[in-house]
Amino acid sequence: MKIMFIPFSVKILILKSLCKRLLFLATVIFLQPFNSSANGVFYADSSVKNFIGIWRAEFTIQNKIQVPFNFEIVSLKGALQAYLINATERFPTGDIRITNDSIFITLALFDNELAFKIQKDNLNGILRRLDQKGKGIPVIAEKGLNYRFEENASSALRDISGSYDVVFQGANGNQEKAVGIFNQKGNKLTASFLKITGDTRYLEGIIEDNTIKLSSFIGSNPVLYTAKVNSDGILQGEYINSRNAISFIATPNANAALPDAYTLTKLTNSEEKFNFEFNDINGKKVSSSDIKFRGKPLIIAIGGTWCPNCMDEAAFLGPWYKANRNRDIEIIGLQFEFQTDSQHIKKVFNRFQKQFGIEYTLLVGGIADKQEVLKSLPSLANFLSFPTTIFVDRNGQIHKIHTGFTGPATGKNYTNFIKEFNEEVDYLINH
Repeated sequence: MKIMFIPFSVKILILKSLCKRLLFLATVIFLQPFNSSANGVFYADSSVKNFIGIWRAEFTIQNKIQVPFNFEIVSLKGALQAYLINATERFPTGDIRITNDSIFITLALFDNELAFKIQKDNLNGILRRLDQKGKGIPVIAEKGLNYRFEENASSALRDISGSYDVVFQGANGNQEKAVGIFNQKGNKLTASFLKITGDTRYLEGIIEDNTIKLSSFIGSNPVLYTAKVNSDGILQGEYINSRNAISFIATPNANAALPDAYTLTKLTNSEEKFNFEFNDINGKKVSSSDIKFRGKPLIIAIGGTWCPNCMDEAAFLGPWYKANRNRDIEIIGLQFEFQTDSQHIKKVFNRFQKQFGIEYTLLVGGIADKQEVLKSLPSLANFLSFPTTIFVDRNGQIHKIHTGFTGPATGKNYTNFIKEFNEEVDYLINH
């Protein structure tokens, strides 16, 4: 057998080529994610530090309207976590992925994501569905900017803090009444609008001269409110999202209030006992006759994992149940979802439970539709809002029904709701 002679110079070239290939493979492996957690993704690449900090971002909706928002990326035990900032709220997002020249911030509760191309001075991308169906909303982001709206250094002509009677009117002429709550400090402004279906959560912005600008984004649809302050203190403006615009007029009224939320949802028969039977996350039938619920006061929270006000309610009920479960009371979260197949239910229930620390029972009510609620719960004569909360006594009789949810963005209104909620629970437990 002949042995091939390889010159020493050729051996050196082969060795150099092999070293280059090994170095390339090691670099690729090093730059890939090597572990993940529920709050983000761990990366070995030190360049991810470039993403940590405050960001100002801006959506472009309806081709020309800019809607700003702020977010912060932090490192928690080596994992990147993003928080969407609206007034005093820091709303956590899902996983963050970095691949080559892109960064993706998952907005898991809404099945959306912010998909950015990494550029020299900013991030440029879109808000899109996780399944990438439909049309995305363009968005850009720049690091290190903590303001929301660009300011022109003009002072507000007046302080608009206080409560307002508000009427929203769509292009079709339909009207919806609300209560506006505004808090102003200098030219900084926060607000929320209470409706019978719930509130608009945290709005943040500015007031300069007689012009108001407010925005909000927690992962679903970016929203913008603009208005002018008239000389008589009345606000005239628009609520704008990616699909349409609705005008509103807000009139100052220190006593502005909505109808009593406990009087809006009616029963077909007030003498009839409230019974239920629905599937849990595993497809197992759960009913009001089960020993876990029999003879106990019940709180039936009708909602959906997709609903922002339902998220606020879950954020309240989760810790409340942990603190009160030993008082012989049970909560059932009756969820109406966009899909009811087993795979989808397991996905949305698991992340909802994890996000809000839910240890009470979640059941599948049906498809997210108000008419479906009435079919599933024939004891209800009408259904106005996700969420709606039913209070049932030990004998299975409905004692009260609360329509909508008044969340933490509404200040003293939220405090009053908690007081009324606890008073109702105390009554049910003691009777």
